[in-house]
Amino acid sequence: MKPAIILIAHNIRSLWNIGSFFRTADAFGVAHIHLTGYTALPPREEISKTALGAENTIPWSTSKDPITVIDERRREGYEIVALEITGNSLPLSGYFPKKPVCLIVGHEVLGVSDALLKASDTVVHIPMFGKKESLNVSVALGIALYHLKH
Repeated sequence: MKPAIILIAHNIRSLWNIGSFFRTADAFGVAHIHLTGYTALPPREEISKTALGAENTIPWSTSKDPITVIDERRREGYEIVALEITGNSLPLSGYFPKKPVCLIVGHEVLGVSDALLKASDTVVHIPMFGKKESLNVSVALGIALYHLKH
């Protein structure tokens, strides 16, 4: 059986991305979503439009400070994994967790902050083969969750 997964969504601007997180989390059996920083919270019409009710079935909580959430989850035995392209990040395809994962996704343009990258145990990225350097954060989350669950 694959390890449990929870999600930290930090400083996400788009309400539609947040809704997509809930729907995708439901599809892959994510146990909990932490909405941190200035990420908007349900109930919001824009979130519901893409979540299609998953915002009512996936457990979620909010915290302004993601470091507190990270510290709590680390004490519970989670590996803290940021999804971000950096000079030292590992290709997602080569990462296979041995314990529960707390996956961090960040701001649509700025990505996962340096503070959260430093607080992470592992940083993984999705290799890019085209001209663009990144994917939409909700698309990237779907790819990451698919890999982590298979």
